[in-house]
Amino acid sequence: MIAPVAPVLEPETPPPADDRWRQWWLALFAVTMVLLTVVTMAYRGASSAPSAALSITPTPSVPVTPSPSAPILESTPASASPSATPTPVAPKVLQIAGAVPAHGSGTFAYAVKRAPILGAKGPIRRFRVAVEKGSGEDPEAFATQVVSTLGDPRSWIGNGTLRLQMVGAGETADFTVYLATRDSAGRMCQRGGTNIRIGGVPYTSCRATGQAIINLDRYRKSAKPYLNAKVPLATYRNYVINHEVGHELGRHHEGCPKSGGPAPVMVQQTLTTRGCVPYAWPRLNNKPFAGPHL
Repeated sequence: MIAPVAPVLEPETPPPADDRWRQWWLALFAVTMVLLTVVTMAYRGASSAPSAALSITPTPSVPVTPSPSAPILESTPASASPSATPTPVAPKVLQIAGAVPAHGSGTFAYAVKRAPILGAKGPIRRFRVAVEKGSGEDPEAFATQVVSTLGDPRSWIGNGTLRLQMVGAGETADFTVYLATRDSAGRMCQRGGTNIRIGGVPYTSCRATGQAIINLDRYRKSAKPYLNAKVPLATYRNYVINHEVGHELGRHHEGCPKSGGPAPVMVQQTLTTRGCVPYAWPRLNNKPFAGPHL
């Protein structure tokens, strides 16, 4: 009996070398693509997430106020909507609380409205009204105060010897009523020949040729004789406007005619009433009221 012969198995032929390299590169390529995908997704996620270190909070802008310059006394019409806020004064207020600007821009804004003629008889003297920019006062409000004072029958028009009229910025005028910060008032008055300084600080108001210059310090804070007598600021404003315009109309300083009686308006009441009591008007009891010449 012949024994069966086991089949002879031929060894498996290994794949060619080229195939092995191809498989290896394919595997490497697949791994590389996976890694690139992971890295790309991680980068996008990181860049889209907010970073506390790079967070910037916008800072609101703050308007810068230019430093004041020496007065150059330019004159421009008041804006129709002035940024300054007029300082109201109640009937019993003695002075306005708070600090007063010591200096402004040195330029002036004019009231633009023409007022009616004040008074019934006499030649017409025309005037303009101007407020220093940066003073915090409104030209139109100051003009209202000036016209109200000069149009009162107790004022200069009541004598029947002249009439007054406020005109606009571009119109011809005989004089101008200025409201100026103390530094500007000091320089303007000095140029006009009057030193208004007390203790080195421009204190009073003054008149220069064609200019009745009201010191903003006094317009808001009044003066010692009025404060000591508890006379309202509104009355002091009447006085200082009448006094400085009186100088422009040719009046000079006067003394007290009777101790304890009312002071004539041409007394230097901002400094002293010379034994009289404060009084704001050039007329009293429907008659002109004056004191002895000094």
